[in-house]
Amino acid sequence: MSTNSDYAALALRLSSGALFVAHGLMKVFVFTIPGTVGYFESLGLPGFLAYLTIAAEVAGGLALILGVATRAVALALIPVLLGALWVHSGNGWVFSSEGGGWEFPLFWAVVQGAIALLGSGAYALKPSARAAALA
Repeated sequence: MSTNSDYAALALRLSSGALFVAHGLMKVFVFTIPGTVGYFESLGLPGFLAYLTIAAEVAGGLALILGVATRAVALALIPVLLGALWVHSGNGWVFSSEGGGWEFPLFWAVVQGAIALLGSGAYALKPSARAAALA
């Protein structure tokens, strides 16, 4: 039997996972991998972090959508979002600012913390122990 919080966790998990997959694929198909690597390097970051970021966003997003290792994945994605927060910190508060502001990466990091606390919720491939006990 699923609770309201299980459905809330599902909504956060699916929406956040879809956004991660979209952001990761945007780095591949819109900005291109070489373009993303170049951007990371222009920030003074090693280029290999671009590959790790793309992999984390796509694989992590899919894991969230499926409800696999939800708590660990959500926690593992927080450093990616803190990196995005750092990148956008000089652009002001509003994400519609030129270069994107910092409120969206900060909010998204908080969402990952909430997902880590809530767990997988309803309709996960690997339900949390609490959800399994209630079933």
